[in-house]
Amino acid sequence: SDFLRNSQFENQWSNATKEWESKKREPAPLSLEQAIALMAYTTNVTGLYRAFNRAVREAGSSGSKYREEFHFKSLHFLLTRALQRLSGPKDCLKVFRGVRGVQFTAKKGDEIRFGQFTSTSLSRKVAQGYGKDTMFTVRTCHGRDIQGFSYHKSEQEVLIPPFEVFEVIEVDKEKKEIELSSTRNFSNHECQWLKGDTVGTAWGD
Repeated sequence: SDFLRNSQFENQWSNATKEWESKKREPAPLSLEQAIALMAYTTNVTGLYRAFNRAVREAGSSGSKYREEFHFKSLHFLLTRALQRLSGPKDCLKVFRGVRGVQFTAKKGDEIRFGQFTSTSLSRKVAQGYGKDTMFTVRTCHGRDIQGFSYHKSEQEVLIPPFEVFEVIEVDKEKKEIELSSTRNFSNHECQWLKGDTVGTAWGD
């Protein structure tokens, strides 16, 4: 199992299970495992989300890497299913993502995807607290509000799946802002991933 190959994942899962049980919440409409997966992902005590998203990006580069080297298959599956189970709004959501220490490159009209699970907020102020070196304004149609399952409930978190594809609507280099709008879902490697020139600190790094 993934636990046998990944002690960090095992420890975080145990902590998330205790945290979930202490809150005495109902997981509906999710299964208990899906709810705990969201709690584990959003609890950054051991830095699991960084290791997980790095592994997701690497595994996305080829099928063999996913099969042989990706040791988060169960977490990836549970998070994907959780977002599918959570009902989305009739209209797409406008969310924000602030990044520290990364200068992203994007051109108007490009199609991109984050290539990882990406945490955003319904609140621009909350997003700015994570960084102002790049500020994304994102129209997501496949991201889901996970406030009821997140460790940080006050951050109005919306989680975007790695396979959602966006068009770059606007790039303001002076304000360091990039506007993205959802176009579709795609699980293949057709679209380029959003690139930055350094590894920075942000939700979901």
